[in-house]
Amino acid sequence: MGSINPSLLHIGSTLGALFMALMVIFIRLKASARPVTIRKIWIPPLGMSTGFAMFVVPDVRFPLWWAALAFLVGWFIFAYPLIRSTNFEQRDGQIYAQRSKSFAFILLGLLLVRTLLHEFINSYVTIPQSGGLFFILAFGMILHWRFFMYKRYKAMTSSEAQFIQS
Repeated sequence: MGSINPSLLHIGSTLGALFMALMVIFIRLKASARPVTIRKIWIPPLGMSTGFAMFVVPDVRFPLWWAALAFLVGWFIFAYPLIRSTNFEQRDGQIYAQRSKSFAFILLGLLLVRTLLHEFINSYVTIPQSGGLFFILAFGMILHWRFFMYKRYKAMTSSEAQFIQS
């Protein structure tokens, strides 16, 4: 069986990431028309967590401290723009995510940074390892963003409950 050309693999992964970013933008724009629920907040990171199965394959593995560093970079740096662009509003007794004009630009900017970092990191690790590292970085980013959304949602629902009881 022949091997895959690394250049084609890189182009394919970049196009796949671009497609996923566009899908997230599209889904996010549609989601702002429906009320936010706890379930809708937690389903993306739970669904994404299945990606950790990739580490069953030995070619994807790397030192644990690399994983911790990737997670922390995602948590503290890459999540920040998403957190800043996420706001909720109450309408008709429901909580909705406000549409953010900057969300699409932030997501595409993060994709650009990821692509540039990918070029740098690929000179030190294999393509499967860099895929694993960027997966962990993205998981840290999304997990932090969703924790923020959950805390904001709970604060709004508890203040709404207190307002109704008054």
